[in-house]
Amino acid sequence: MEPISRRIALTLGGLGLVSAAAGGVGLWRELSADGTLPGSTGETLRTPEVLRSTDGVLDVRLEAARGTHEIAGRRATTLGYNGGVPGPTLRVRAGDTVRVELVNSTDETTNLHVHGLHVSPEGTADNVFLAVEPGGSQQYEYTLPADHPAGTYWYHPHHHGTVADQLFGGLYGAIVVEEDDALPVTRERTLVIADITLDGAGAVAAPSAPERMMGREGELLLVNGQRRPRLRAAAGERERWRIVNACASRYLDLSLAGQSVRVIGRDGPRSTGMPSLDDAVLAPGNRLDLVVDMREGAGELVAAPVDRGGPMGRMMGGGTGAGGDDPVVVADLAVAAGPGADLGPVPPAAAPRDLRGAPVDGRRTLRFAMSMGGMMGGDGGRFTIDGRTFDPERVDRQVRLGTVEEWTIVNDSPMNHPFHLHVWPMQVLSTGGVEPPAPLWLDVVDVPAGQSVTVRVPFEDFGGRTVYHCHILDHEDLGMMGVVTAR
Repeated sequence: MEPISRRIALTLGGLGLVSAAAGGVGLWRELSADGTLPGSTGETLRTPEVLRSTDGVLDVRLEAARGTHEIAGRRATTLGYNGGVPGPTLRVRAGDTVRVELVNSTDETTNLHVHGLHVSPEGTADNVFLAVEPGGSQQYEYTLPADHPAGTYWYHPHHHGTVADQLFGGLYGAIVVEEDDALPVTRERTLVIADITLDGAGAVAAPSAPERMMGREGELLLVNGQRRPRLRAAAGERERWRIVNACASRYLDLSLAGQSVRVIGRDGPRSTGMPSLDDAVLAPGNRLDLVVDMREGAGELVAAPVDRGGPMGRMMGGGTGAGGDDPVVVADLAVAAGPGADLGPVPPAAAPRDLRGAPVDGRRTLRFAMSMGGMMGGDGGRFTIDGRTFDPERVDRQVRLGTVEEWTIVNDSPMNHPFHLHVWPMQVLSTGGVEPPAPLWLDVVDVPAGQSVTVRVPFEDFGGRTVYHCHILDHEDLGMMGVVTAR
């Protein structure tokens, strides 16, 4: 068994938890002859099943079930939607009606959240307070506004207390809201990146208390359920990559050396003023929209470790998360010689909406904190917002529909916490006092340890009751979530 990293050992040693960490992870650590983890690599990238709307309607049956799937080249027992990991990709358009019959064939209560979609949080729409019991089913229906932004979104369970387990176990899939006019590209790929840890029998390993405290990161980093698949292209081709960070806790700092890469969108529509790939770190739940102009040669899509802090702060060597301290090759790219193609320029995106000059109807401050009770992984968990853990019967914030509010999220803890607000996207005004160079809209905003982020939120189109929370899903399950109602 490979030893835990020096950083994890130092951090957990300060809490007297090294033995627990060593016992709770590393269950599939036997190395191959070349010193790597077992499991096939070099397979051609698979594409999840695609389900498209027809005549403005998409009817889908999603069955959540435990089954035997191929994960990283071996048979594994995981969760999945419709027998696959990831689940099918749902492709729709603005104005469509999406009807999903969620069938729960697992042994735990579950439900469904359509992450990032601007739809109603009430009734049978994006209502995370619904509970689908084992053996039961729930009919969901979402109506996208006629002006809903095109972009990349995703779906996953959101039943409080089991979210991290179910997503880490394989319950996730992509949603694409298509543009009226497709971009001039040779092909489009949807890359759903997730991580998982398997035990010796091929089952999903249960997290230890320290892993829940840190936010679990799996030993295997997967793309569409594969470890280090191969993407093939020809020089002169142009591809659009839609990347979803479906990890429960892992941040993704991606790079693709040797290719011409442009970021054209984050967490939704194409936009102007996007950062380079080097500056577009994905927190859990974030998405990234890329255009890649292919150049002949071999390349690697690499995820570098991200320092997201730790329970003892950064004074003990920093923190890169439980997934390790070394870069991971996510996928290989092989670009053959090609004649090239004149695809024409990518048309410019529309300028994003800018609320910096808008009247503000209210200002609020939210404070994220964690205490030793939560660090030790206790059932109550002291991962709090405004000093309180989640209570579904309590309304933490009441806002008025049709207003713009400015929220400042303060992180009083020694770990980063990605802040996610359902239903309504946020314009980021500043992070640690630094303003973005162009209007930036996200639905997951990273709040660095010991810093604050200020956003503006237009509470419009849909009223109702929903949630905001940390998107390190173990932290959400341990109580770092609140309820907001818009009326």
